[in-house]
Amino acid sequence: MNIYFKLALVFMKIGLFSYGGGNAILPLINQEVVISNSWLTNNEFTDLIAISQVTPGPIAVNASTYIGYKVAGFWGSVLATVALVLPTFIIMYIVTRMFLKFKNSKHVQNALSGIIPVTVGLISSAALLIAPSSFIDYKSIIICLGVFIAFYKYKVDPILLTIISGVIGFILYS
Repeated sequence: MNIYFKLALVFMKIGLFSYGGGNAILPLINQEVVISNSWLTNNEFTDLIAISQVTPGPIAVNASTYIGYKVAGFWGSVLATVALVLPTFIIMYIVTRMFLKFKNSKHVQNALSGIIPVTVGLISSAALLIAPSSFIDYKSIIICLGVFIAFYKYKVDPILLTIISGVIGFILYS
């Protein structure tokens, strides 16, 4: 199968079934990119998540651009990124038009209430997926605990924590 067609198919599927965005999409990306197609190893996938988290933009877009580039160069990165966002763009256009028409419906309100627990479950799944390869030694565990305490106890801004963690990781692991 043509690599461009395969990239488009994989990332359109990811884009189509990735409600919740952010970390909720990681298990599906892992399934398609690491397990089904072997485009990345588990360690490369973990590194990709870290880099995608600290670079500007949505994690899925950053990941699709990188994976597309790794698999098929510049045009692969363009194709993977467009294929990822196209289903979402089409669906959101249709949903927005329908939502404006039916936003006060009890059924619509109930459906929206059911989506929240699913998103929390997908994010938890992503955390469990990357945890084994993220904690490589005691230093990484200390960084994680420090960030957790700083965020929950002292309400430190998550962006600042991400930058500080990156600097500490760079210093400790360079």
